[in-house]
Amino acid sequence: MTDRLIRATTALAVAAVATVAALISYAHMLDLVRSHGETGATARLVPFTVDGLIWAASMVILDTSRRDRPVPALAGWSLAAGICATVGANVAHGAAHGPIGALVSAWPALALVGSFELLMTLTRRRGTRPATALEPPRTSLEQTSPDGTGLEQPVEQAVLAEYRASLHGPGRPVSQRYLAEKYGIGRRKVKQIITGAESPAPS
Repeated sequence: MTDRLIRATTALAVAAVATVAALISYAHMLDLVRSHGETGATARLVPFTVDGLIWAASMVILDTSRRDRPVPALAGWSLAAGICATVGANVAHGAAHGPIGALVSAWPALALVGSFELLMTLTRRRGTRPATALEPPRTSLEQTSPDGTGLEQPVEQAVLAEYRASLHGPGRPVSQRYLAEKYGIGRRKVKQIITGAESPAPS
């Protein structure tokens, strides 16, 4: 219950800060765009392209993180470009008032980016299956047969059995990282074990 309360209050605080910062940052960017010749719908929509790029890139990074895949280079560059654009626009908006004015103007953009990334980090952690704490590396798993005698099951069979069981579960299949950490073996070994897991198990 405590962990859920922490996550819930953190998410609410981050969402509140991000909302306020987004409104202020939008107003700054709108003034900047209008002062450089854009009017009407164009001026009102340009700031959304910056925040939209940050959102899209962050979602791609979040998705690849939850699937335990490498982050696409385009997503990383897009996120960096969006952050530079929103911070730069806010700095430019307050530059006429000197360094302090530029810093004050840039703060909402920094708070927005920071809050958004904190929220993404929280979401990524919630989607990750935690490894068993203080669990020693194992090379085999003890199971009990139907007649009550103890049988020694090799770790390869245990990894394959757990992965196959997760394929038919309510959520996504367990990740290679989770299996590697749980059974104390390398991710390359896990990949070799589960390669063909979708094929019917031998009778």
